[in-house]
Amino acid sequence: MFSYRTLALRDTGRVSERTVRDATFDVLRERGLTTIFGNPGSTEVPFLAGFPDDLRFVLALHEASVVGLATGWALGRGEPAVALLHTTAGLGNAVAALATARVNRAPLVVLVGQQDRRHLALEPFLAGRLENLAGDYPVRVDLPILARDVPVAIDRAWHEATTGRGPALVIVPMDDWLEPSGDAETASPRRMLRTRATDEQTLAELTTLLESSESPAIVVGAGAADSETWAALTSLAERLSCAVWQEAFGARPGFPQDHSLFAGFLPADRAGLRATLSGRDVVLSVGAPVFRQYPFAPGQLVEPGTRVVVVTDDPAEAHRSPAELAVLTTPAAICAQLAERLSQRKSGPQAPLFDRPGPPAAPRAGEKLRAGHVLSALAERLPEDAVLVEETPSNRPELHNRIPARSPLGFVSAAMGGLGFAVPGATGLRMALPDRPVVAVVGDGSSLYTVQALWSAAYYGVGVLFIVLNNGGYAVMDRLAEQQGSAGPWPSFDIEISALARAFGSAARRIEEHDDLLTALDELIPGLPGRTEPLVLEVVVEPDSTFRP
Repeated sequence: MFSYRTLALRDTGRVSERTVRDATFDVLRERGLTTIFGNPGSTEVPFLAGFPDDLRFVLALHEASVVGLATGWALGRGEPAVALLHTTAGLGNAVAALATARVNRAPLVVLVGQQDRRHLALEPFLAGRLENLAGDYPVRVDLPILARDVPVAIDRAWHEATTGRGPALVIVPMDDWLEPSGDAETASPRRMLRTRATDEQTLAELTTLLESSESPAIVVGAGAADSETWAALTSLAERLSCAVWQEAFGARPGFPQDHSLFAGFLPADRAGLRATLSGRDVVLSVGAPVFRQYPFAPGQLVEPGTRVVVVTDDPAEAHRSPAELAVLTTPAAICAQLAERLSQRKSGPQAPLFDRPGPPAAPRAGEKLRAGHVLSALAERLPEDAVLVEETPSNRPELHNRIPARSPLGFVSAAMGGLGFAVPGATGLRMALPDRPVVAVVGDGSSLYTVQALWSAAYYGVGVLFIVLNNGGYAVMDRLAEQQGSAGPWPSFDIEISALARAFGSAARRIEEHDDLLTALDELIPGLPGRTEPLVLEVVVEPDSTFRP
C-alpha cells in the first residue's frame, strides 16, 4: 500500500512514476481492448479521469445496457470487449446481462470498481462483497492481492474470456490505479496457440462411425456460428446427405437456414426431441450442448440405439453433454477434415426439408395486425447479410419459421432467456459491424428492460431499426398461466413505446395498419446499411392465443 504522504505528493503532481493505471492502458492497447463500455461511479473516477485520447469510452445509462452493448460488440467482432461496472450496485444490476453473455459465449473483460483498499476492513460506504456477487456466470473472478498485479490480472482475464467464451471479472480497489506499477511478474502468455487440428486416432474413429451410419444427422449451435464452420458443416452435411437441425433456444445459427438440408429447430422437450431424432442411428452435435431443454419431462433424450457425439471448443459444454463421445477441438477444423475423408452418399431430397409457411392474409377492416404479418413482411425484405436480433419470446417460434438466417450472425438472441439483451445488444452489434444492416425484433415487455440503451444508440449515431411488437402485456406469461388453468395476478399494460423512445432521443413511429407497415418497411429496409441514427418502429399487434416454445 502507498502512504498518505505518497498520495499527497501524487495529488500535487510531483510524483511522475509509472502507475498501475498506465500499465493497464498498455495492456488494453496490446490486446486490442480500446473501446470501453461503462456507466461509471466514484470508484472508477481514478481510472477514467484524464482518459487517453487513443482509447474510446462509450457511456450507457444502466449496467445491463453496459454489458449488453459490450456483448453485442464482442459477438460482432469475435473478440473480447471491456465493460466497466461500479462496485456492488453496478455489478448487481449487471448480473442478468452477465449471465446472458456467458450463455451467448461472448468474451468480456469486466472491470469492477471497489472502495479504497486502505479501509475496506471497516466496510466503508460503497464497499462491496463482490467476488461471489455474479455467482457462477463469470468464467473467472479475480481480486488481485497487490495493486501492481492489476494489469497482470486484466491480461489474464483477456485469456480466460477468450478461452472460456464468457465474462472474466477483475475487481479493482479505487486507490490501486494510482499506485506504482512496479515489476509485477507476468502470469499470462503473450501469445497462445489454440490448436485447430485433431489427432489421427480421433479422426479415424469419427470417420468409421459416420461411414457405418445408415441414417446420420447433425445438430448445430452457437459454437458453429462463424463463417469457417458454416462452410465446413455445409460440406460435411452435403457429403453425408443428412438433415441438419438447429439446437433449441440457440443464440446464433450454426448452418445456413435456407439450405435444402436444413430441417428446422429441435424441440425443447424430451418427447418432441425423441420423436424428431427417431430413426437416426448417429447424431453429431457441433457447437451445441446435448441437448438444450426447457420444461422438464421424464425419459431419455434420444431413442435407444441412437449414438450421440458432441464436437465443441467449449469445455463446459463438452463436460455436461451426455454423449457417447465428446471431442474438444475447433469444430471448423474437424468438420472440414471429416468432409474430405468421408465418401459421398447418394443425393438427399431436392426439396427443402423445412417447409416455411406462406404469408398470412392481410387483416380485414377492424382487425389488428398479428406478429405473423410483421415477420412475413420482414422475411420478404431483409437482405441476406442482415443481422436479426430477437427478443420477442411469444413470437420466436413464428420468427424462426418465417425468417431464415442466411449468413453467420443472421440471427442473434439471448440464449440465457433473461430479457433486456436485444436493445443494447443490437446497438453494440451495429457499432461493431457498421456496414451490416441490423434489425432488432423486440416485444413491448422486453423492450422496457433496457429501453435506456436507446440513449446510447442515439448519442453515438448507431443506425439500428428496432421493431417493437406491442401486444399490450406479457403474452407468454398469460399463456403459461392459462396452461395452469388460472389467470395470473398481473395486469395488462399499454405503454406507448414510441413515446419512450423519443424521450431517450431516438426517432420513433407507431404503426397500426397493414399498409402503413409495408410502406414503412419498403422505405426503411433498403437504407439500413447507411443509416446513422436509431429508429423505433412500434407495431401494435394482437396477442397470440397460444404459446409453444
